[in-house]
Amino acid sequence: MGIEKGIFNRAQLLLGSDAMDRIAEARVIIFGVGGVGSWCAESLVRSGVRHITVVDSDRVCITNINRQLMATTKTIGQVKVEALKERLLTINPTAEIEALQQIFCEDTAESFDLDSYDYIIDAIDSLKDKMLLIEMACRTKAHFYSSMGAALKMDPTRIKVAEFWKVQGCPLARALRQRFKKFKKRPAKKFPCVYSDELLENKGHNATCGSEKCMCPKAQIGPGDAALLNHEWCSSKAQINGSLMHITAIFGMTIAGLALKQMTAENPRA
Repeated sequence: MGIEKGIFNRAQLLLGSDAMDRIAEARVIIFGVGGVGSWCAESLVRSGVRHITVVDSDRVCITNINRQLMATTKTIGQVKVEALKERLLTINPTAEIEALQQIFCEDTAESFDLDSYDYIIDAIDSLKDKMLLIEMACRTKAHFYSSMGAALKMDPTRIKVAEFWKVQGCPLARALRQRFKKFKKRPAKKFPCVYSDELLENKGHNATCGSEKCMCPKAQIGPGDAALLNHEWCSSKAQINGSLMHITAIFGMTIAGLALKQMTAENPRA
C-alpha cells in the first residue's frame, strides 16, 4: 500500500481515509470499454478503485483513436481490454484488473457473476444486449449506471443525468423503452443514465476509413480469442455515427463520478 499512499494523496485530502477505504474495497464491472467505458475505468482507477473487471470483445481499430483511452497508433490490433488493463496498471500497479475479452449477450450472460459486484456499469452499444444487461443488473443489489447514446454530439453543456424513464431527447433511451414495452417488461429498479438531448447529423460520408490499419471487418488472424476475430460491431450496425472524445469522455467520467459519490457515502450500500 506504500505506493498507493502517494498516488492517492490528493484524493485522500479531499475525501478522508474512511472514504478512500470504501473506494478501495468496491468491486466494479464495466461492460464496453470504448469511448465511454475506457474513460470511466481510468477515472475510477485514478480515484482509488482497486478491483475492476472490464468486458469487451473487440480489438483496437485505427478508427478508435479519436475517442478511446487505450487506442493509439501503437495499440492498433491489440485486444481492447488487455490494452486498457496495461494502461490502468501503469497508473496503479497494485490494482486488480480483470480483462475479459467476451461479448455480453444472451448466450454468455449467465457466465458473469453479477451478484459479486458492488457496481455495474453499462457502456454497451447493442440495443438487445443493453436491454438484457439492464434487466439482469437491476435484479442484483449492485448500484447500476448506464450510458445512453454519446454519438452525434458536440455540446458538453447538454450532457445530463436522469433516471432511465425520465431521459428525454435521446434516441437510444427511447428505443430501449419501446423495446421494454414491446416485450411487456420493466427493469426491477430505477437507475441513473448519462445522456444528452443534442442530436446532430453526420456531415461526412459513412464509409470505411480506407486504411490497412482498420479492423473493420476484422482480419482473420490476430491476438486474443480466435472465435471473436470475425466479430466486430461496426459491420453489424445499420449506421455508424460520428463521435468525439470530449463528449464520450465526459459521459464516462460522469458515470465514474456518480459511482464515486455513492462509494464515499457513509453507507454506500444504501
